Amino acid sequence: MDITKKATGEIEDRLKKIEDFIATKGIGSTYLKKAQKTQRDVNVALVLFGIITISGLAFWMNAKNK
Repeated sequence: MDITKKATGEIEDRLKKIEDFIATKGIGSTYLKKAQKTQRDVNVALVLFGIITISGLAFWMNAKNK
């Protein structure tokens, strides 16, 4: 059992390395980098919007109760 698990792990590692190589050097790698950057920016914007909304609601509820 350990041999098959070890072999499976090694194959998955090699496939991951190949996929990473293709993502960095292959066709469309610049588009992939742009898409990852855009996705990161969207995620940051959503988190900031959520924080601002929650803090605004908390401030409004606090002011309403006084």
